[in-house]
Amino acid sequence: MARRGPGALPGFGLALGWTLTWLSLIVLVPLATLVWKSTDLGWARFWALATSKRALASYQLTFGTALAAALVNLLLGTVVAWVLVRYRFWGKSVVDALVDIPFALPTAVSGLAITAALAPRGWIGSLLADHGVRVVYTRYGITIALIFTGLPFVVRSVQPLLQQLEPELEEAATMLGASRWQTVTRVVLPAIAPAALTGFALALARGIGEYGSVVFIAGNRPMSTEITPLLIMTRLENYDYAGATALALVMLVVSFALLFGINLLQAWSRRRGAAA
Repeated sequence: MARRGPGALPGFGLALGWTLTWLSLIVLVPLATLVWKSTDLGWARFWALATSKRALASYQLTFGTALAAALVNLLLGTVVAWVLVRYRFWGKSVVDALVDIPFALPTAVSGLAITAALAPRGWIGSLLADHGVRVVYTRYGITIALIFTGLPFVVRSVQPLLQQLEPELEEAATMLGASRWQTVTRVVLPAIAPAALTGFALALARGIGEYGSVVFIAGNRPMSTEITPLLIMTRLENYDYAGATALALVMLVVSFALLFGINLLQAWSRRRGAAA
């Protein structure tokens, strides 16, 4: 039997071994421990803890606000990416850098800044309070915080694809008699749809697991403005490890489902790019 030639990447076997070992210690072992710990509860007790009224209220708030924020970011993030790619204006580099601020700021700092601005005595909250609108300690405030933290995911997912989109396609559509709206909806949007959906899924996943930027503005009222990550922390502080484990396992399953969906979207995007 002929011997296999050397691999294209020297040291691939060693690098792969180190990678798998590191991922196992940092990611797989803690997650496996969580799953193993949940087996001690038994199905009946796990179901009771995971579907209690307080837990269901936290799921509804967490998933609902995360979905609303991701939908807003899908629209706003695509518009921001379009402006950054297609237009030249004074201060463009500053605006482009501002998009990444949620990545650079600690989430607690983001939460404090948003709360201070939207509080009844804040420079934005005071204007809203004059019209009887209250944002802090409501689900609307939570949604705004999640919009702030999730916007960069959509912008940075769509922006590279817009930069690679050939202007000749739009020019050809215009020469064939298409209006500007038809060109955008039938040429541009289908081309950037996979990237936009990927950014949407990433923003949704970030919103579901977000804690630091939300905890200050939420008010943390049980059955009203208490997000699931905070409820997990509350269970741990009260030494209710069984309840915290049940909630954490639910969030883990949801996170894996979102990651699986993101990988499918990225694979779809690659196939469309290769076909184009």
